[in-house]
Amino acid sequence: MLMKFTDLWTLRPLPQPGAVVMGDCYRITVLTSRLLRLEYDRQQRFCDSATQMAICREFPLPAFEVRRDGARLTLETEAVRLEYDGQPFSSEGLSVTLKGAYSAYTSVWHYGDAPDTLGGTARTLDDAPGEIPLEDGLMSTKGYAVLDDSRSMRMDEAGNLLPAQAHGIDLYLFCYGHDYRACLRDYYQLSGHTPVLPRYALGNWWSRFYPYTEQSYMQLMERFAKERVPLSVAVLDMNWHTTRIDPKYGAPWTGYTWERERIPDPEALIAEVHRRGVTVSLNDHPHDGIRPHEEMYGERFDIPEDGKPIFLGWFEGGNVFRSGITFERGYGKVFYFQPGHESYPNFYNENVLKVIGNAVRWARPVFFREMSAPCYP
Repeated sequence: MLMKFTDLWTLRPLPQPGAVVMGDCYRITVLTSRLLRLEYDRQQRFCDSATQMAICREFPLPAFEVRRDGARLTLETEAVRLEYDGQPFSSEGLSVTLKGAYSAYTSVWHYGDAPDTLGGTARTLDDAPGEIPLEDGLMSTKGYAVLDDSRSMRMDEAGNLLPAQAHGIDLYLFCYGHDYRACLRDYYQLSGHTPVLPRYALGNWWSRFYPYTEQSYMQLMERFAKERVPLSVAVLDMNWHTTRIDPKYGAPWTGYTWERERIPDPEALIAEVHRRGVTVSLNDHPHDGIRPHEEMYGERFDIPEDGKPIFLGWFEGGNVFRSGITFERGYGKVFYFQPGHESYPNFYNENVLKVIGNAVRWARPVFFREMSAPCYP
C-alpha cells in the first residue's frame, strides 16, 4: 500500500489567529517569542497552505506587544524587538534585536544580512574527496539564523505537492541565541518531526553504480549469502531504468521505464530479492520529471461506462487513452479532459483553451448557460 504524507505527519498550516500582524503589503507572524515569520508581497498573495518546509505553524500563542507610529511598527516579545518602517523589506527598514548578549556587541539582524551559522548539511557528496563547505544551518554564535521559504513547493490538505507561488518574500527568523536545543525543537515543530526509521533501514545496504543484469544481480545476492554477509537493503542504481534516450530530452539521470534488455522481468527479480528477506530500493533522480520518452500505460481511471468519448489520445507504444469524456449525474454535468499539465506549452494551445472554454459553458447550470456566449463551433 502506498504511504501518504499525512500517514506520518499532521498538517496544521494556520497559526493562532492572534499571532498575525498585518499591514498593506506585509504580514508578520509571531510563532514563538523567538521565531518570527516575515512576509512581504505587494498584492498580499500570502501563503496559508503548508509548504515543503513548513507544515505546522500552530504554536501556542506567545505574549507580545505591538506599537505603531504612522507606518512604522515596533513588535516586542520577551526575547526580541522588531522594528519595521512599513516599506518594502530593506536593511535600513527592517531589523530584529535579540535581548541578550550573544556576541561582543548587541545581536541585531538586519534584513539581507548574510547568516553566520555553525553550518548545516551538504546537498551531495559527489566529487568530494575530502572536506567540503556546508550550507547554512539554524545555530549561530550571533544568536539568529534565517530560513527562506519563498520558493518552496506548497501542499494541499492531503499532503500532495503543488507548484510554488514564489510571489514575494517569505522568511523565518530563528532568534534562539545559544539555546540550540530549543531552536531545533521548534524547527521540528514547524517542519515535522523526523519519523522513526524502519528496522531494516538500520542494517547493511548495498549500492553500486553499475549496469547489472537480472542474472548478474542475482549472482551478487548469492555471493552475499555464500559469504554470510547480512544484507538488509539492495539498491539498484539508476541503470535499472532506460538511459539510452534521445538527447533532445536531456540527460539520462531521470527515468521511470525499466531497462528490459538487462532486466526483462523486474517483478520476478524484486520478488526473488524479497524472498531472501531483503528490501529493494530503486535509485531515482527525479529532477527532470516524466518526459515523453517514458513508457506509457493504458488508462485506469475508472471513468463510468456511460461516459461519452469526445476525444481519443494515443501513444507511440500503441496504448489508447480516452482524453475527453462527458457524463452526467443527476442535474450535474462532468467533462474529463487531458490537455496536459499547465507547466507544458500544449496546455496553452489555442485549441486546448477553446475546448476548456466550451466545456465550462457546457457544464454550467441551465440558468447560467442562457446568459453566456454561445460555444465555439
